[in-house]
Amino acid sequence: MTSNETTTDRDGPLSGATVRHGAGVTANRAFPTNNYPANLDPFVLFERFYIDPEKGFPMHPHKGFEIVTYMLEGGMDHEDTLDVSYTARAGDAMRITTGSGIRHSEFAADGAACNGLQLWVNLPDAEKDAEPGYADATGDELPTEDREGATVTTVVGDGSPIDLHTEMEYLDVRVTDDWTWSPPDDWTGFLYGVAGEGTVDRHERTFGEGDVFLVEESHSGDVVLETEGSARLVAVSGRPHGDPIRQQGPFVL
Repeated sequence: MTSNETTTDRDGPLSGATVRHGAGVTANRAFPTNNYPANLDPFVLFERFYIDPEKGFPMHPHKGFEIVTYMLEGGMDHEDTLDVSYTARAGDAMRITTGSGIRHSEFAADGAACNGLQLWVNLPDAEKDAEPGYADATGDELPTEDREGATVTTVVGDGSPIDLHTEMEYLDVRVTDDWTWSPPDDWTGFLYGVAGEGTVDRHERTFGEGDVFLVEESHSGDVVLETEGSARLVAVSGRPHGDPIRQQGPFVL
C-alpha cells in the first residue's frame, strides 16, 4: 500500500498522508490524516520526515507537549533556547519537553539530506506548564536485544536513557519472521512501517513502508506481524491521559 492510496477501514492498516512543511521538507504522516482524522491519546501526531540538503525548520516555538525525534538516515542539527546544540545521526534519539514554552530549529546536517521519525506526546493538563527540558541518546546508548522473530531497540522504555512525563514505550523493530507485539490492554498505540512489508493480524492488505496500524484503548490481546522476508517498523504505545488534546499548530493547549 502506498501513501497515495486511501482506505476507510480503520480496523486494518492505513496509509499515511503526504504533508509538506514549507520548502525542502516533506513528511509521511501516520495521524492525524484524512484516513484517521484524530489524535490517539496520549499521542498528538506521528510522521516520518524528509529534509533536503541545506533545508529545515528555522527557529520556531512550541509548548504543551513532548517531542521524540529518532533519526533513520543522515544527520540533523538541533539548536534551542536552552542553549543546546546537537547533531543527531542515524540511530540517535532526542527528547524535548516543550512545557511552558521553548524555541528550536532543525536543519539537515553536513550538506546532505536526512530523514527520521517524529512523535508528539501530549503533556497531562496538570503538567502543561512544566519546565522545558531536553535529553538525547546515541544509538549505542539505546538497548538492543534479540527477541523471538525480531531484533528490538528500545528508544523509550526499559533501559533507555530517554524518558517522558507520559508512561510509554517506543520500539524500533527489525522483523525477520513472525513477531508478536503485546501492549498493555489499557494503553493505546500503533505500528508504523519503516521498510519491507508483511501482514498484521492476518489482514488481507499488506502492511508496508509508510503504513500505520492503530491500536485503540478498547483493544485486547496481542498483535502479530507476519513477514515472508524482513520488515522494519516502530511499535509505540502509551497510557492515555484522558485529557482533551487541543492542538493549534505548534502548540498543544
